[in-house]
Order: sequence, then structure tokens, then C-alpha cells
Amino acid sequence: MDNNFYKNKNVLVTGGAGMIGKCVVEDLVNRGSNVRVADLCDKSRVHPNTEFMQYDLREYENCAKACKGMDFVFSLIGIKCSPKTVQERPSTIMVNFLRFNTNMMEAAHKEGVERFLYTSTIGVYSPAEVFKEDDVWDTFPSKNDWYGGWAKRVGELQAETYAKEYGWDKIAIVRPANVYGAYDNFDPESSMVVPSLIHRAMQGHNPFEVWGDGSPLRDFIHAKDVARGMLMAVENCPGPFKPMNLGSGSGYTIKHLVETIVSNLDQKPEIKWLIDKPSGDKKRIFDISRAEELIGWKPKISLEEGIKETMEWYKENKEIINKRYDVFKTK
Repeated sequence: MDNNFYKNKNVLVTGGAGMIGKCVVEDLVNRGSNVRVADLCDKSRVHPNTEFMQYDLREYENCAKACKGMDFVFSLIGIKCSPKTVQERPSTIMVNFLRFNTNMMEAAHKEGVERFLYTSTIGVYSPAEVFKEDDVWDTFPSKNDWYGGWAKRVGELQAETYAKEYGWDKIAIVRPANVYGAYDNFDPESSMVVPSLIHRAMQGHNPFEVWGDGSPLRDFIHAKDVARGMLMAVENCPGPFKPMNLGSGSGYTIKHLVETIVSNLDQKPEIKWLIDKPSGDKKRIFDISRAEELIGWKPKISLEEGIKETMEWYKENKEIINKRYDVFKTK
């Protein structure tokens, strides 16, 4: 990566106070960018060396104001939630995704933004053992990701339309795997597998009960690795016809994940596998060869290192975690 590429550039990061957004903002600030953050969060959660706009980005007018004068836009705004939440609140998920996608990308185009990062999702994929980018349009999203998956697919198509009609092809699309890290959603009622397990493990339950037998293979990626991939994608910008997976490329078993979490606890509980409970698909891994070939990206943070860092952050930030719960439940 060219250390001077982002220097003195005006860069907007939507969702810049979220788990991945905070990592993107930190990287951009360190590279000398003039960073603007647009989010609905409290200003206290935003990097101090940034301009902050507390905007609802479902509204086009707010998107246009946020994009004005920007060279690059990193569109990370969204809702990270569990399959259970998607099934219970499908309209909330799909309609908000569509509004974020459509309004932000259209505003960036009309305001003359040079480069744009669109954050897609693992939810665009149909169930498979290995996810390859070009397989998406031969299949349908999983029923567990049905509404959000279709909304994110529409955003990818929207990016293609600008390239075809206006020649604006400096739009990078990334599809992150199961991302975890500091500032994740640890709400036990709506969180994904890594934060959910960390939250339950750190409540001190013994035995520590986990559904299934631990054999399923999943793709977990630390937020810092995803942020670095996003910066590399915008810098090298392969265009909207080349979405890129950002994942581990090899995966980890749930057993390995659980044992890694337990190894970081002061008091080691007995792990009780509830083998009569469903385990899900046996294997779900990202093929990351395209990101390796097009932008030279590979993950650097091991699961052991990432889980340890995340759990240490969790211990020190209970107030932030509890506040996140309240905000999520009242949306």
C-alpha cells in the first residue's frame, strides 16, 4: 500500500463509529487524511481528529451534505444482526439497507466523489462450503439472510449501473466474512457467533454450554484486517464488476474458537457440547484468491491474537457494551 495515497485526501466514512468503521478511520487518520465521520452515534465514540456529522443517512439530503467536498467515500453504515433478528424484523433490515445503499451511492455520484467503497456482506451468498465471488448470481441468498442479502445484492448492481451509464468505475465492493473485534454487538439476543460466545463465556457460567459438537468450520476475520483490505481496495479499485471476499481463506472450527475463548478466561469452565442441538452447515469458507491477486491483501491477525485482544477490550468497556444494547433495542 502506498503510504502517501490517502495523504491530504478528504475522506468520508459512514458508520465510522462502528466496529470496522473505527478501524478504517484510525488507519485514514494515521495516513494523513482529512476524515469526516457521518453516523447517528454520540460524538464521544468518534475519533477526536475527525469532523463529525450526526446524520440519519437514510435521508438523501443528509447523504448529499455528508458527501460534499469529499474525494473518497467509505460506505460502512448498516445493521449487524443475527439470523433471529433478521427473521423478526425483516422490513427494518431490508428497507434500511436499501435506503443506505441507494441514497449514499447516488449522493456520492452527484457530488463528484472520485472513489467509493461499498460494503456488501456474506449474506449475499447461497449456502455453500466455499464462497466464490462469481457464484453469487447463479444462486439465491440463504433464507437466514434473505432480506438483507437481496438488499446488499441490489447495492452491488447499483454500483454496476454507474459504471455502465456514466463511466464511474472507481467503486470497490468488498464482502467481509464473519467480522469480530472491539465495539462489536455483544447483545446476547442479537449478536453473531463470536461476540455471543465471548459474552456468555465472560458471565462465568460453568459448565459453558455450546450448541452442536464443535465440528463446523467457519470463516472469522478481525475488523482491523477488514479495514486494511478496504483501504487497499479503494486505492487499487478493481471496479464494481470485481467484488472481493475478505476472510481468513481457511476457516476455524467452532471447537477451536470456543477453546480459544476459554483459554483467555481466568477461571476455566468445563465446556459442555449440546450435541442434540443444531450445528448449522458443516463448512462455510471464503475463497480470498481474488483479493490476493488484485490488491495483494491477506489477513494478518490470527484468531488467537484477535480473540485475546477482543476479550481484553470487553473487560475494560462494560459501560460501552451496555449502552450499545440499549441503542440496538430501541431502534
